[in-house]
Amino acid sequence: MLANAARSQPRRLLAPTRAARFLTTESVSSSSSQLPPPLSPKQHPSSSKTTSRSRLNPAPRPTTPHHKRQALPSLPPSFGRNQILPVADSTRALLESIVAQFNAPIRYAFAYGSGVFEQDGYQSTNPASKEGPMLDFLFAVTHAQHWHSINMNQFPGHYPLYARALGSSFVSRVEEISPGVWFNAFVPMDGVTIKYGVTTVDNLCSDLLNWNTLYLAGRMHKPIRIIKDDARVRLTQQVNLTSAIRAALLTLPESFSETELFERITGFSYAGDLRMRLPAENRGKVGNIVRKQGPQFKELYHRLVVALPGVHWSNHSSGIQQDMSPLTRAAHLRKLPSHLLKNVTGHYASAGLPSRESDESVYWSRLAGDERLSQVVQQEMASIVRYPSTVQSLKGIVSAGFGKSLRYGAAKVGKWWKSSGSDKPSS
Repeated sequence: MLANAARSQPRRLLAPTRAARFLTTESVSSSSSQLPPPLSPKQHPSSSKTTSRSRLNPAPRPTTPHHKRQALPSLPPSFGRNQILPVADSTRALLESIVAQFNAPIRYAFAYGSGVFEQDGYQSTNPASKEGPMLDFLFAVTHAQHWHSINMNQFPGHYPLYARALGSSFVSRVEEISPGVWFNAFVPMDGVTIKYGVTTVDNLCSDLLNWNTLYLAGRMHKPIRIIKDDARVRLTQQVNLTSAIRAALLTLPESFSETELFERITGFSYAGDLRMRLPAENRGKVGNIVRKQGPQFKELYHRLVVALPGVHWSNHSSGIQQDMSPLTRAAHLRKLPSHLLKNVTGHYASAGLPSRESDESVYWSRLAGDERLSQVVQQEMASIVRYPSTVQSLKGIVSAGFGKSLRYGAAKVGKWWKSSGSDKPSS
């Protein structure tokens, strides 16, 4: 009887709404997988009243208690294979060894930056060398306070003295402040120096889908090395990468090179960043990243680009062409992340366009055909980045402590000074 009762209960699947819509509307050549089919009438408790509803206008799902919700099931191994970028065996072993030392449960982890992938401006890319760069990590966890409590007990030296005194509840509250990350910097592990950020999976996926701050999503526009994978993050990251392509296409001309595409996408997370206006960041960072990481960028984006309508990019060519008709550009525009799209349409609110409610197709075509659209999209992305990047810079003083913050700032000023000198014409 218990087995029969269990079988009679409806099965529910929790998946990100925007990510699910991405899979049903986009043909991604990197995978032929699809989300599970809709529940049958026998499975759905409200189907008797909604059998006539179309799939485009489904009935709301009944509320499910949080403790009974199921996690997103595993995705096919081939889905999102463009995200799995190779690194040297020695680097891979080092990254995995470092992450494995943390007792606190990490659901998703990746390493990024010049310590993982080669960049111009660094004499050595070996993080174990004296001149090697600091290794950067980001960990996505389920419950921030619980995670910091365990980690603070295991590695108290990673936190400043006052953070240890105030406890994990203080750390988690500071972490929650936009953009939702806590960083521990200048941490010695396995003979190298690392910096690791901690956020929640919910916060990470929300930024990947909606671009609330572009702080995390922007970092993941660039090549990263995934160390611990998670199906939900992999799914939303595929949406994030496609959104980056759409935004870039709206800001690029009819013909452009793959290098221009990569530089435009890389620059999204730096536009509006306060550090780029102050002597605190390498002014040529975007170019330094793209010049050395072209193959990784192509692996990350090529399959997604060619799957979009109106874009032609041969696998053996560096040139890309796109359809500039208002109809095609409107298709890209309408599928931008919600926060960016809201800002862009708000910018045009007083532009005298036809009412969106009266004739939606005309509204989007007129907006997509505006010659200022490229500038507006870039301007609104910069405005999204500006506030959270400034707040996170201030949070760094709290999370790292005054001494480490001074050391980190001095390193950034040094990079800025070197980049300023390289920009000067030689005599």
